Amino acid sequence: MISVPVMTTTPLASTGTELDVDILIIGAGPAGLYGAYYAGFRGLRVAVVDALAEPGGQVSAMYPEKAILDIAGFPSVRGRDLVEGLLAQADQFGPTYLLGEQAQSLTHDAAGNAVVGTSKGRSITAGAVIITGGIGTFTPRPLTSGLDFLDRGLSYFVPELSAHVGKDVVIVGGGDSAFDWAIHLESIARSVTLVHRRDKFRAHKSTVAKVYDSSVQVLVNADVSDVRGNGWISEVDIARKLDKTTTTIPAQSVIAALGFTADLGPMAEWGIDIDTRHIIVNTRMETNVRRVYAAGDITDYPGKVRLIAVGFGEAATAVNNAAAVLDPEAEIFPGHSTEQEG
Repeated sequence: MISVPVMTTTPLASTGTELDVDILIIGAGPAGLYGAYYAGFRGLRVAVVDALAEPGGQVSAMYPEKAILDIAGFPSVRGRDLVEGLLAQADQFGPTYLLGEQAQSLTHDAAGNAVVGTSKGRSITAGAVIITGGIGTFTPRPLTSGLDFLDRGLSYFVPELSAHVGKDVVIVGGGDSAFDWAIHLESIARSVTLVHRRDKFRAHKSTVAKVYDSSVQVLVNADVSDVRGNGWISEVDIARKLDKTTTTIPAQSVIAALGFTADLGPMAEWGIDIDTRHIIVNTRMETNVRRVYAAGDITDYPGKVRLIAVGFGEAATAVNNAAAVLDPEAEIFPGHSTEQEG
């Protein structure tokens, strides 16, 4: 479990279920946590709300053990280590975390401040809101043949690699997650079999090449047609589409990396311009709704690249532009952190 700094070192104006902050960040994923740090660096009072029970967003929920390879300055960093570092960075300025709490409604008060209502009946008044909700609320696509074994051998994510030590593991899927888990588990599992319904993959070519170069068995044009066991998974049937044959293989662990469905939840009703499931922003990370910004994977604009590294820059851009709106005398860019004393 990731440790969470709960309260801020700078007291926030709060009465009962009411909270008053300069910046409210919706989403505690990497972009949101970096935004919390940067807002604190600018001397702003910050609260972070997230429907998930722990910080880190998709990284914590889906791949805390996965090696992330595209963070500047880190050839490789585990998901949970990245989140721990972001929390430690933000905690220098003591943001308030409201976890397990969903942002549900948005209005504005007479002064133009945003007022956000949450699923716990809280009312948060903020000078500006920055939405960093990743892909919004996400739900794994189910492996229908194995639903009876959920949490008894069937899983959709891999929060702990150690849970698969010495097991025969079957991974279902053809995207980055499926191939990444195949690489991570090859050295600790008894066997790893990757099953994909097509012979084309959505994963990075270099990762696919690594898997094919390993001991992982890759079965294409195939499906897991049946999952069996006595209380816990013991074997699965693999149906091949081309020759219509079925093979039974041992399996104590099945990881269904089939992707997920996502939606913006109540935010879709806030009057924000949305393209499919992404929020449209300008170069200042502003949405069409006053004092509401967005950053990270949830945003869209021409040339958008969805990387954690890009989300960090967008979060800083959103904070800096929001700071200038809250205080017209403030500079949009306050200077580099290396120029600050202390």
